[in-house]
Amino acid sequence: MQTSELAARAAAIELLLLDVDGVMTDGSVAYLDDGRELKRFHVRDGSGLKLWRAAGKRVAIVSGRSSPAVERRAAELGVSPVLQGREDKRPALEEVLRVTGVTPDRVCALGDDLPDVPVLRACGLAVAVADACAEARAVAHYVTAVPGGHGAVRDAIEWLLKLAGRWGEVTARYTT
Repeated sequence: MQTSELAARAAAIELLLLDVDGVMTDGSVAYLDDGRELKRFHVRDGSGLKLWRAAGKRVAIVSGRSSPAVERRAAELGVSPVLQGREDKRPALEEVLRVTGVTPDRVCALGDDLPDVPVLRACGLAVAVADACAEARAVAHYVTAVPGGHGAVRDAIEWLLKLAGRWGEVTARYTT
């Protein structure tokens, strides 16, 4: 795809659709002795999501697993809707589209594994994290420079906003 077509698609994106395990986290699952699950989120992903929202954009989460930590992180970042326990992610994408009123061509999806591939294919732009499975990387318009859980969401946001010509605008308060 030509850079000009990617730029036009990036400018049209209204919603960032995120997987959690392997995208917002490194994909590890740690259980505490009391049975609770522990997840680690990268702080720059959070600051990137705040920049994305400052640009007037929205964020949604669709995850195959369920975790209170995801609800908490999403609430901290103002992310909604959050659909968890959705192993079949394509119907979950349709639900997000209904709830938000966004069309698939205005969605950029981030994924890392086979359940994400149908969603990546259905959206206007697809991003795979650096350590994604080969099938996810093959359908992606962009592959992040870093693996999931290590700033990959921030990397994707920078790529999108720079392509759309909006990075300077959303970072000006920090750089001028």
